[in-house]
Amino acid sequence: MNMSIKEKIISRLKEASGEPISGQILADELEISRTMVWKYLKGLEEEGYEIVAIKKKGYILNRLPDTVAAERISLHLQTEHLGREIIYHPVCESTQTIAANKARDGALHGTVVIAEEQTAGRGRMDRSWESSSGEGIWMSVILRPKITPQFAAQFTLVAAVSIARAIEEVTNCVPNIKWPNDLLINGKKVTGILTELQADMDRVQAIIVGIGINVNQTADSFKGVLEPIATSLKMESGTAVDRSLLVSKVLFHLERYSDMYIKLGFEPIKLIWESYNCTLNNRIRATTLRETVEGQAIGMTNDGALQLRLDNGEIKNIYSADIDLLKT
Repeated sequence: MNMSIKEKIISRLKEASGEPISGQILADELEISRTMVWKYLKGLEEEGYEIVAIKKKGYILNRLPDTVAAERISLHLQTEHLGREIIYHPVCESTQTIAANKARDGALHGTVVIAEEQTAGRGRMDRSWESSSGEGIWMSVILRPKITPQFAAQFTLVAAVSIARAIEEVTNCVPNIKWPNDLLINGKKVTGILTELQADMDRVQAIIVGIGINVNQTADSFKGVLEPIATSLKMESGTAVDRSLLVSKVLFHLERYSDMYIKLGFEPIKLIWESYNCTLNNRIRATTLRETVEGQAIGMTNDGALQLRLDNGEIKNIYSADIDLLKT
């Protein structure tokens, strides 16, 4: 992704680390007029960037806004493909729906659709997902791996590992992964993952990985039915989290572990997943589209299925289900 002039100005001011940069230097480096520099700076101020002009010296970037716009994410990005094309919406119905349409229209591998707020965010089985403005990460990533459809389901687990790693790096909170698509901290949900497939019989066209992370919500955000089951990274770590930094870390690890899965298979991903899991060795209830069963979660197969030992001793492989951890 080629940086826009706005992104270049932000990057240049940030790199200066509090030292003033003159408008003439910016104009020369960007090959635009000083008047255009001034217009870009005014536009950035309107978007929440705090820029101080020091007479006869230049401009200093005092504060970055808390936003997940492309220019904020790109400051931290360390990927080759993921996030190099970012479609940003202040408000949208669902990033997953937009990303699915973009994928069908030929959007590139690694394209990210991200929003400050979703008005119709959704999780698995078309459940609604609370997506409050400016407090979380609501994004969908388009992946185009060269695999057959039978290997696509594991990307939910690849995404879970990637997000867990990113959260741990940015916040020092260590999340647990509840198979197959939830991340918990202290037993409460902080992240949900929704993976959807576009495929022919013999090849994957696109995998759309929807990611919802509760980042800077406070306890007041989770009143009512959500209070006992939901939390945020701010609530657990005690400090606000830079959402754009966390997005970039998620994309970095998602690219890294997706490549690892393609090259080495599921086994190394499985080992990392097991280090974060809170499902294995617990008694669980698994609700599928056809039935509800209870038993002991004893392992995960190399194709990502959860192995459940039923009370009659039968071993059952679960490929897709809602999981409840049961107290023993």
